[in-house]
Amino acid sequence: MLPLRTGIKPPDGISLYMPAYLKEMGALACKVVTVYKDNPAKYNLPTTIGKVLLQDINTGDVICIMDGGYLTAVRTGAASGVATKYLAREDKNQVAGIFGAGVQAKMQLWAVATARDIGKAIVYDISDEAMSKFISEMSSKLNIGIVKAKSAEEVLQADIICTASSSASPLFDGKLVKDGTHINGIGSHSPGARELDTEIIKRSLFIGDSREACFSEAGDIMIPLKEGAIKEYHFYAELGEIITGKKKGRVNKAAITLFKSNGLAIQDVATAKIVFEKAVAKGIGTKVEI
Repeated sequence: MLPLRTGIKPPDGISLYMPAYLKEMGALACKVVTVYKDNPAKYNLPTTIGKVLLQDINTGDVICIMDGGYLTAVRTGAASGVATKYLAREDKNQVAGIFGAGVQAKMQLWAVATARDIGKAIVYDISDEAMSKFISEMSSKLNIGIVKAKSAEEVLQADIICTASSSASPLFDGKLVKDGTHINGIGSHSPGARELDTEIIKRSLFIGDSREACFSEAGDIMIPLKEGAIKEYHFYAELGEIITGKKKGRVNKAAITLFKSNGLAIQDVATAKIVFEKAVAKGIGTKVEI
């Protein structure tokens, strides 16, 4: 059971509530995610903060509260890794381009480097310090060369592009994206925000994690639809349809493929249940009486 996320907009940010129930796993939980752009400067906190409330399926009681930041980053990276596996070209020594230099961006590069042979990465962020930290950590972790981009256009030389920013407006000119590129778009998550412009949406074979979520939450496709630049049938397939072979993914090397990840609560709930069970088995965690 997977209802759409519910959003509330306080003055300085957005708060999202993502519940799900997986019967076969016996997993019931809700993730609460907030996005406050002023957090780093004002409070020395991440822009995005998440907590997962895991419940007992028999009683409904909350049995665990866990940090959702790393969990979200891992599962989001994993989804992009799967999309890359099925949609990106299979050439050797490819270049990965990453917009953003935070935790989500790191997981994107890790996932892409797992799914494809990556020989080099290019990172672009408005914070030079964040880029330096990104390069220091990820070049060592993945044993690949990573360079700073001086502009968004430099990232577009990449074969695989991941957008993992908090930008509400397009990051680059879609006309400049080269043929054969695969794009994972993960940063924007509301009808009025988008990292990807109308041009790149029009040029791409569009795949989403959820059709319903894309047409309810993803400004990347909702805005071009409202403009009349595309029709609803431009949404080609859900990623699950590609994985199961119901529809073909990449059909030739020149195609631009695009995976729009909205983030599904079932991913969080499944991951949280596994983490909880492993923590209990190892005696990790703090018991709190409420």
